Amino acid sequence: MRLAVFDCDGTLVDGQAAVCNAMRAAFDTVGLPTPPNSSIRRIVGLSLPVAVRHLVPEALGEQHTHLVEAYRAAFFEARSSGQLAEPLYDGIRELLGDLHASGWVLGVATGKSDRGLKGCLATHGLLDLFSTLQTADRHPSKPHPSMLEQAMADAFAVPADTAMIGDTAYDIEMARAAGARPIGVAWGYHEVQELMDAGAEAVATNAAELRELLR
Repeated sequence: MRLAVFDCDGTLVDGQAAVCNAMRAAFDTVGLPTPPNSSIRRIVGLSLPVAVRHLVPEALGEQHTHLVEAYRAAFFEARSSGQLAEPLYDGIRELLGDLHASGWVLGVATGKSDRGLKGCLATHGLLDLFSTLQTADRHPSKPHPSMLEQAMADAFAVPADTAMIGDTAYDIEMARAAGARPIGVAWGYHEVQELMDAGAEAVATNAAELRELLR
């Protein structure tokens, strides 16, 4: 059983603007200075509570809680009003269809919530392609291997037949912790050298190259 597990933001979809806008709204709501977009992009991939603590470690625990709630509310409002933009990266739709048709089991392991992930995949008409969806709602934050381990259990796959594909060092570290193949993509939020330093076996520069790596 061949299993390909993808990160979402920065790997399947470009959610940079959506994340930065929601985080800016959250900080405005709580009354704290908004970190620069460069800092916000660095925490994409972590679960939301962990990401917030990374952004403002000096803030009080109550402020962290309020930021998490305000971010979720802002993101939900953007999606509900049709203002949320999370476009697929070039070639991703074709890649997923090709892998699914050739017998791969597909999964997602993401710092998004269940609602956010399903909404994103449904918007693009891709939800039915995935057999296992693992989110921060039910697991510790990456790079803890829990999400990937559950995806393998759902698919009855062993680590040697599992590839974890992601754009951040957190994804690569999670893959290594679970014994899966760590494959990076160059179009997301962390630099290629960071992915290689984290232990990626290779970093794809486009969807076609990623397909060859998986082949």
